[in-house]
Amino acid sequence: MNAEALIGELLAELDDGGLRGSFLVRDLDSGREIGIEPDVAHPVASLIKIPLVAATLERVRRGELDGAAEVLVRPGAITKPGPTGLSRFRHPARVALDDLMYLAVALSDNVAADALFALTSPAEVTRMLREWGLRGITARHLVGDLSETPAERFAAADVHLAHALAIGARTADRGHPLAQLDVTRANSGSARDFVDLLQELWRPDRIAEPVAERTRELLGANLLRHRLAPDFSSDATTWSSKTGTLLNLRHEVGVVEHDDGHRFAIAALTESRVPAATQPEAEFLMARTARRLRDHLRRW
Repeated sequence: MNAEALIGELLAELDDGGLRGSFLVRDLDSGREIGIEPDVAHPVASLIKIPLVAATLERVRRGELDGAAEVLVRPGAITKPGPTGLSRFRHPARVALDDLMYLAVALSDNVAADALFALTSPAEVTRMLREWGLRGITARHLVGDLSETPAERFAAADVHLAHALAIGARTADRGHPLAQLDVTRANSGSARDFVDLLQELWRPDRIAEPVAERTRELLGANLLRHRLAPDFSSDATTWSSKTGTLLNLRHEVGVVEHDDGHRFAIAALTESRVPAATQPEAEFLMARTARRLRDHLRRW
């Protein structure tokens, strides 16, 4: 099957499953790639933690921050299902800066991420991305803002109503009444933007190698492995990634490294038209789409 036919078939499957979005797979060594609408900007939810941690590590490298320094973190005190790490703590804790970065990436801890943003602002993270030649990803707000949506105002049995509101309120130009879902006000980026970032982390040019190496280690420690990981993990591969989830948005970006030396950067940024919080079928469809694109590129 040629690339055009494959993409047409995958678009039909995504539509049947109530998903739309952007995918990009790139061979990190040859530069060959295949994708579906890879240049469309999306609100990126927790994916912003990747550039946040890279920027923090760069400031540590420059001597502006001390990775061993302890940071007093106020508890998230969140008791509802979902958030992890410090977000669920009920008492203040002192945590080393290095460990906050681990929590932000490996556990997707929002409180840890915002403790990092308190040291390196969204504007500074964006400035450093531009310094590295990465012009598409923009950090605009704290990660804690992601918890301030209609979903927090509904009882668990009615959370589907928040998803229905998120789905129905989007405008044709990707605006939205909710700032976190509006690409002009949210932390944003495209599938290509994140693949470009992953390429810079796996094949550093402008990012210092110690910064890239530690960021790769943290992505490899990701404990949230329910989305693309089942299709890219095996005894012969290593999958390093970060997920992002907000209302009807489901994202994941990562790199699969094969024992034969091949490395592929993968970005899947999607939104569902199905008003439900739990959608294992959507996770499966995302992974299947990304896997088929990777398989096609690997055979090319």
